Amino acid sequence: MLALLKTIREVIAHWWSEFTLQTRLMAAATLVVSLLMSGLTFWAVNTIQQDAHLNDTRFGRDLGQLLAANVAPLIAENNLNEVAQYSERFYVGTTSVRYMLYADEAGKIFFGIPFSDSEVQTSLTIERRMQLPADWADNPELTMVRQHMTPDGVVTDVFVPLTHQGKYLGVLAIGINPNPTVVTSSNLTRDVTIAVFVSIWVMVILGAVFNALTITQPIKELLVGVKNIAAGNFKQRIDLPLGGELGELIYSFNEMAEKLESYEEQNIEELTAEKAKLETLVSTIADGAVLLDTNLQVILVNPTARRIFAWDGIDIVGENVLHYLPSPVSMELTRPLYQMASGNGYKEGAEFRITLSQPTNRTVRILLTNVLDQYRESIKGIAMTVQDITREVELNEAKSNFISNVSHELRTPLQCIKSFIETLHEFGEDLTEEQQREFLEAANNETDRLTRLVNDVLDLSRLESSCRIYHFEAVEIAMPIEQTLRTYQLNARDKGIELVHEIEPDLPSVLGHYDLLLQVFANLVGNALKFTEAGGRVAIRAYLVQQESEASHIQNQVVRIEVADTGIGIAPEDQQAIFDRFFRVENRVHTLEGTGLGLSIVRNIIEKHHTKINLVSEVGVGTTFWFDLAVFQQKISAPQSHSVLEAEGLARRG
Repeated sequence: MLALLKTIREVIAHWWSEFTLQTRLMAAATLVVSLLMSGLTFWAVNTIQQDAHLNDTRFGRDLGQLLAANVAPLIAENNLNEVAQYSERFYVGTTSVRYMLYADEAGKIFFGIPFSDSEVQTSLTIERRMQLPADWADNPELTMVRQHMTPDGVVTDVFVPLTHQGKYLGVLAIGINPNPTVVTSSNLTRDVTIAVFVSIWVMVILGAVFNALTITQPIKELLVGVKNIAAGNFKQRIDLPLGGELGELIYSFNEMAEKLESYEEQNIEELTAEKAKLETLVSTIADGAVLLDTNLQVILVNPTARRIFAWDGIDIVGENVLHYLPSPVSMELTRPLYQMASGNGYKEGAEFRITLSQPTNRTVRILLTNVLDQYRESIKGIAMTVQDITREVELNEAKSNFISNVSHELRTPLQCIKSFIETLHEFGEDLTEEQQREFLEAANNETDRLTRLVNDVLDLSRLESSCRIYHFEAVEIAMPIEQTLRTYQLNARDKGIELVHEIEPDLPSVLGHYDLLLQVFANLVGNALKFTEAGGRVAIRAYLVQQESEASHIQNQVVRIEVADTGIGIAPEDQQAIFDRFFRVENRVHTLEGTGLGLSIVRNIIEKHHTKINLVSEVGVGTTFWFDLAVFQQKISAPQSHSVLEAEGLARRG
């Protein structure tokens, strides 16, 4: 039972909570009015009933006293027949009397209408008695009135003492029926009151239902729609068949939702496009980009940063960046990052240069920049820009080494030339003609050395320049080889070295630049003669080979050129650096002199021909340099176009 009452109370509370304030006030006002009207109506009915009861009491008292006065002498004479006849006439003559009872002094009923004592008295006869108060006989003038409820209404009981000549004879009890007019009026008033009360609440309920269907429900729908719109659901629509002001309101709401949805779609498309542009820009920039919040958690990271910090395959978004940075970077940036995140330092950002050993050896420049809000008052995050400056550092180091080497190579012959000239100027008269000729010859040799150095530097500079355009054409490879042999034949004979060429007959023309190839052969043959002892051999070979293309797996014909010697060879540790500028093997063996630029020039020229220079060497056995040149194809109708495209490619790489 308690659970049922609790459930009912919860249902009523939930039902009441769904009412609006206006509905609650209307319900409270209706309740107060209905209760007030009902109270007034019941007060009026109660007043009427009390008056009716008072009238019935007075009527019954008067009627009982009148009847008692008339029958008392007859009872005193024990003339019960006359009493019965008189009472019968009295009872029949009025409808107000419900019953009449006569009792003696002891309370025993000896006559009554509409019932009486049995004529035959037996031991089984029920004795009817009237229970009167103990002091009733001591107050013969006392009339007692009471009321009791019957199915026909409230009956007024009047008890009148029977006295004659001051003697107490018994009591007369008369039952007075209620006034039918008053009863009918009271019942009618009660029924009308109940009907009015019920009608009021029926009207209230119907009004509430009507209000819910016509006003409250649309308002609730509008409220739900507004909440959905506020939450970003611009597809919300309200479909209620209403007219008037509510209909206009619903129509305006739907129109507003359609415009917001259209505006959102346009904005989403624009934002999506801008986001795609931004993501594309961030993902394609050469520098690494990492965006952090104030808790140093990663919000955005681009592929370059992932590659630099070896974050590929790691879901780092949402994690603390310090847990994933390499140790040198983490040690360097921990304090600055926390200071910037708290706003206690580095207002304008900070720059750091750090050398990494993992995953590869590289040098990075890290720029930290504060990300401020639109008012530039509070810090919303930190932008970390990571620049791989390894190539820049290497170029700076190479430039420094180049300048240092050129300065050294220029200074040495200049100092020699200056010392010889000063000696001739100051002591020329004291020197013999042979000594003067020796000094001039030494100065001339140093001048030639200086000239070669300058020429090599200029040649290397021109080759490395992206603005220089070279025209490639069909070249009979035997021609530059034979010219090189003629140039160095005398030098080889003086050193006792055999200089030969081994050219396969009927070789096709190659695509190349005659002068550049001539310079390649000159440098390679010159180096071979320089590092080959007397009795050695230097050979230039050219033959046709089949080469498979890595991309298309098609067999192509190329001409392979080899320059082989039986010289001192190149140590394995020097073979990687042999093509670097100013690298000279004589620096290690301390024998011959050179600029150290010859092989760098060779490498650049060969790369201009879209191939690469290779070497095979063994110390004490000899060295072989070789490279491949593409066979000239007749379908290439415009060699100049090929060179232009090459120049454009070189410019892009530059």
